[in-house]
Amino acid sequence: MFGLGNPGARYEETRHNVGFMVVDELARRLGSSFRKKLFRSYSMAKVTHQGQALTLVKPLSFMNESGAAVREALRETDGDLSDILVVCDSLDLSPGNCRLKLRGSSGGQKGLASIIRSLGTEDFPRIVIGIGRPAHKSQVVSHVLRAPRGADADLIDDAVQRAADAVLRLLTEDPTRVMNDLNRKEPAASVGPGSPARAE
Repeated sequence: MFGLGNPGARYEETRHNVGFMVVDELARRLGSSFRKKLFRSYSMAKVTHQGQALTLVKPLSFMNESGAAVREALRETDGDLSDILVVCDSLDLSPGNCRLKLRGSSGGQKGLASIIRSLGTEDFPRIVIGIGRPAHKSQVVSHVLRAPRGADADLIDDAVQRAADAVLRLLTEDPTRVMNDLNRKEPAASVGPGSPARAE
């Protein structure tokens, strides 16, 4: 599975890095750590849960170029489309909302768009975590590259935990059941700038 984000300490706690946060949480829970091989555009951690192997990958090519790293990681691990699950942020969901989608367009998420271009297909599952949309389009870049604060931070932290739970369930449960459970649960909406009160 692939958690999307931007590499480097300056981006660690930003909204755009919730995908990294989910794979980091899974590695922590399952007692592993990420390693980067020389000349690779990703770092990787291998874990097991209930007898099922799971490879966690963080592309290190920055969000907008995630597709090249995904393709490289699949090639190096002899993986295919059935091995793909992507976790990333979404401006179109209010903070803390999670959605599992089994396929579909990028919805404007540039990391997903890069993966779709690189693989030539939209037919792979993804978990998107809401980070809310700022009031003005001109604020989008600063919004995604800034750490959430206050209620938004709490909601997003909770969503990271629920997304990690869903990933583990997908190893042994029917995806449709996991999707229905995850998509049905909505946190209490936080109201304020950049925090739309309804989930979309």
